[in-house]
Amino acid sequence: MGDPVVVLVCAALTGLVALALTPWLRVRCGEESTLPNSGLHAMLASLGGAGAAILADGWAELVALAVAALACSLLVVVDVATHRLPDVIVVPASAVVLLALVVAAATTGTWADLLRALAGAAAVGVGLLLLCLASPTGLGLGDVKLGALLGLVLGWTGWAAVAAGVLAAFVLGGLFAVILLATTKADRRTAVAFGPWLIAGAVVGMVWGPALLGMS
Repeated sequence: MGDPVVVLVCAALTGLVALALTPWLRVRCGEESTLPNSGLHAMLASLGGAGAAILADGWAELVALAVAALACSLLVVVDVATHRLPDVIVVPASAVVLLALVVAAATTGTWADLLRALAGAAAVGVGLLLLCLASPTGLGLGDVKLGALLGLVLGWTGWAAVAAGVLAAFVLGGLFAVILLATTKADRRTAVAFGPWLIAGAVVGMVWGPALLGMS
């Protein structure tokens, strides 16, 4: 789309919805966490909503990307605060995103894109599940479910987005862990939330995937 009015409206709406969910977020994160009061989730939701409006090609795709962006903005805060990625966010968001992509495919005839999205969700989800089973202390099932949701969106965009998104997530997460170790802010036993890096990697894949990998 890219229409400035649509971009501004989408950014405002996703930001406002995230802001309205602040009381629920406080309960989910616990009283000791100050993150819900920082407004980080509202800012991320606004940026995600704007990005959705810029990248989307049609209203159904816009709904899918905006809902994914809203869910991810909440998940970043919850995961950093609690090291959990609640099903109450991931599962409904995945259902809405899938439904919106089905509508997008039906109205534009892009069934191949939908099949690729489903394959992307399966590929990322199964890949992370295998890693989770191999190292239960590294990844959790929440990461697996979030990965499947992100794989759905990335797969709709293209295989380059899927590959770049997954690669970027591990590179960014690894760099962050190295920085923590180098600055003695953590040791090898310190748990680090991986959900935010999955989301950051997905953004890289969505925006720069084809350019980075030279794929379509």
